Amino acid sequence: MSQTAYFATGCFWGAERRFWNLEGVLQTSVGYMGGNKPDPTYKEVCSGKTNHAEMVEVIFDPQLISYKRVLAEFWVMHDPTSLNQQGGDIGTQYRSAIFTTSAQQMQQAVESKEIYQSELSENGLGEIVTEILPASGVTYWLAEEYHQRYLEKNPNGYDCHSSTGIAFPAAVQSNNG
Repeated sequence: MSQTAYFATGCFWGAERRFWNLEGVLQTSVGYMGGNKPDPTYKEVCSGKTNHAEMVEVIFDPQLISYKRVLAEFWVMHDPTSLNQQGGDIGTQYRSAIFTTSAQQMQQAVESKEIYQSELSENGLGEIVTEILPASGVTYWLAEEYHQRYLEKNPNGYDCHSSTGIAFPAAVQSNNG
């Protein structure tokens, strides 16, 4: 039985590739969540007026990869201390966010944020600004086809992701932990 998770880490192209390369991830897609307009277009999202975030939907097999392991990957693939910006990408659509699909995901997301914040604080970095919200009642709008698996279609395409450079603690990121 698969599970679904939703993550925003800035530009969705590079994040999708990082997720689809994880063993146990069955499927990915990119889209938009958290805004105030039904069925937004990329152009509308980029205008900043819809308040959507660029999202990656991750469908995974929890027998092969745990949600905790997926979360560990999420934290290190971008800079969760950067508000509405990742590298040169600036705007609310590039914010850091997690939309959880169960109470267990919510608990694990909050716990992982606390663990990673501790690591960041020990290394003199700022506070995590990632939104952690329930996905219940929030529609995931699939992005246009040309965005889906963009970096598979365009291997040398744009993949701007900054990172804090701080690893997630290895003791808590096992595949089935």
